[in-house]
Amino acid sequence: MSASSPNLTAQPERADLVRGLGLWSATAIVIGDTIGSGIFLVSSDMARSVGSARLVFTAWIMGGLIVLFGAFCYAELGAAFPKAGGPYVYLNRGLGPLWGFLFGWMSSFLDRPVAMATLAAGLLRFLGFVFPVVAAPLFTYHIGGYQFIFTAAQPLAALVVVAVTVINYLNVRTGGAIQVLLTSLKIGTIAVIVVAGVLFGKHNAMETAPLATTPLGLGTIGALLTALVPAMWAYNGFNDLGDLGEEILRPEKNIPRAIILGLITVGGLYLLANVVYFRTLPFAALAQSQHVASEVVQSFAGSRGAVWLTIGMAISALGALHVTVLTGARIPFAMARDGVFFRFAKRIHPSFRTPSGALIFLGSVAALLALSGTYEELYSLFVFAGWIFFALTAITLFRLRRSPYRAWGHPWTTLVFLAAAVALTVNLWMVRPVRSSLGLAVILGGIPFFYYWRKQARTSTEASEQSH
Repeated sequence: MSASSPNLTAQPERADLVRGLGLWSATAIVIGDTIGSGIFLVSSDMARSVGSARLVFTAWIMGGLIVLFGAFCYAELGAAFPKAGGPYVYLNRGLGPLWGFLFGWMSSFLDRPVAMATLAAGLLRFLGFVFPVVAAPLFTYHIGGYQFIFTAAQPLAALVVVAVTVINYLNVRTGGAIQVLLTSLKIGTIAVIVVAGVLFGKHNAMETAPLATTPLGLGTIGALLTALVPAMWAYNGFNDLGDLGEEILRPEKNIPRAIILGLITVGGLYLLANVVYFRTLPFAALAQSQHVASEVVQSFAGSRGAVWLTIGMAISALGALHVTVLTGARIPFAMARDGVFFRFAKRIHPSFRTPSGALIFLGSVAALLALSGTYEELYSLFVFAGWIFFALTAITLFRLRRSPYRAWGHPWTTLVFLAAAVALTVNLWMVRPVRSSLGLAVILGGIPFFYYWRKQARTSTEASEQSH
């Protein structure tokens, strides 16, 4: 690390953020951040990609194992470096300040705002099932070859983003308590779908649509990788707890425990939910559905039952949005504190002790993105940008091994996670080159800002030394 870069090793831990999150709050954050809108919606996208219920389950299981191996990696790094910003700190130490900065830049301008906008759009899709007027088009216009349909859902989604940002602005302890409540409700929603589906749902054979590839051919592998994209959106969140490292009690123990306990819980719930989906709806109907879970519930509980469960799903998306804001704001805060982001992002509210500047920034960007309302378009861009840095974080673990918690199965589990991240990113680039190129352009666009801010920090340091 150069002398001019932020010296993270020499910085004492600061007392400006409050350690107010225990094990159960931390576990609820992992579960709540992971279970959002995806499990209730994306099985249809996956079915269309692979054409087989068995291959959909293969994608869910593969995705679960990949993120579990990734969780081992993030658990070790989180226990070793319990600092605000999570991967920003890990990459900064392991690969150098530029890589940490690019993660934080991507997260601040792309990853977290896109995730927040996508979750808000998913929440409004659920409300559209209950109140169809929400999805009614207000006006339509064309930009080039793209048709943009503006509905009431877009401004409502932006308002939801603003409201959740305000809640996080007020108090981190309140945020943790709210997350425990919301997580309990969303687990209950999935449990009701699973139990009621087993007891009352009609059973269809797990049908298979024709897949124009050989069973073990490259086409099937490519289809599985494509199906992994929505699965990884549904699994996203296992890596975010480290962002709250300075606000978790006994982080060297609670971070690994919360990540692994939360992810195992999520994986089990996802598989059970998909068993009910594919046993209840015919494959062709499921593959074309826009509201998979709601239509499954409607098939055995009627419209009224589907409405109540859909409201539960909306609460699930709300809980994931809440924790995405909670964890995401700590990244621009950590960067600004190190002098490599806009200065206002390091402000801490004097009464609430929350990163108020970073929260306002993140909420503003996400609210603007939410106006687009493009759920499917956003999550593929999110996965592409995020998994580039998952691969880099796996590489970081090979260079930084100083934690009381040791990643299970390292180096093999870490290598599997790294290989999967590279394969997923490359395949997504091939399938969606325009969106992927846009994401890469946003990431690389941060490089000149990094060198500008680093030069400013160097000049400020030299001026301070001369004045003394």
